[in-house]
Amino acid sequence: MRRRMVLTFVLAGVLAGCGGSEAAGDDRREVVAAFYPLAFAAAQVGGNAVAVENVTPAGAEPHDAELSARTVERLRGADVVLYLGDGFQPAVERAVAGARGEAVDLLDAVAVRRADGAESDPHVGLDPRRFAAIVERVGEVLGAPARAERLQERLRGLDRELALGLGSCRRRHIVTGHAAFGYLADRYGLEQVALSGVSPEAEPAPRELARLAAEVRRLRATTVFVETLASPRIAETIARETGARTATLNPIEGLTPAEQARGENYFSLMRANLGALRKALGCR
Repeated sequence: MRRRMVLTFVLAGVLAGCGGSEAAGDDRREVVAAFYPLAFAAAQVGGNAVAVENVTPAGAEPHDAELSARTVERLRGADVVLYLGDGFQPAVERAVAGARGEAVDLLDAVAVRRADGAESDPHVGLDPRRFAAIVERVGEVLGAPARAERLQERLRGLDRELALGLGSCRRRHIVTGHAAFGYLADRYGLEQVALSGVSPEAEPAPRELARLAAEVRRLRATTVFVETLASPRIAETIARETGARTATLNPIEGLTPAEQARGENYFSLMRANLGALRKALGCR
């Protein structure tokens, strides 16, 4: 059963979108972002011209979350709302229907993949090229194309790092806790073996667990990846059954309080993902 949380507003911070508080100035546009990657992009692109708020608190999993009445009112009163549609955060989609400002579904900026041919996969930020397309759209909305282009160039550089780092590996399969890494796998020639669906709370049945364990053994995978905001229980079970180790692969849906305190951001977390993948896949 999916757990639902009542979320309150947490300021994303103007400099890096890392969840710190920042009071909005009278002359800044109020931008509400549905979860961390969009808050990060808005803060980086908007700079001092915007006050960015993230409706998903640090440490909270953004899938299928509910909003408090106060949060809905703040969202509807913002100058700009940035979100991903297609059912990723239904409560946000319901709230933006009454938004007085500009509500922008950033999935419209990219080609969306379908998990198992059906469910929309919202984890577009794990492909830096797709994230760059989202950044371009944010630049259009905020009237800051030059700042957006600078962030896009950094993303293109990150893409080159990932392509080089994952270009020559002994293994190409990644076993993940849920199906969050399809865009990353597609971009760099990997194959995702997911233990559950696009939502991390959609747990597999016992018979499916047995099938997944057999598949992990067949692939001789050395690592089962757990995540920062989702329960590791299923991944740890599969790892024990197959003799694999566990390691963290971050879907970058939000920051944990510890990551926030360390000043982590999208780029540092993606580079940490690269290091974890290179170790798990035996890359040269």
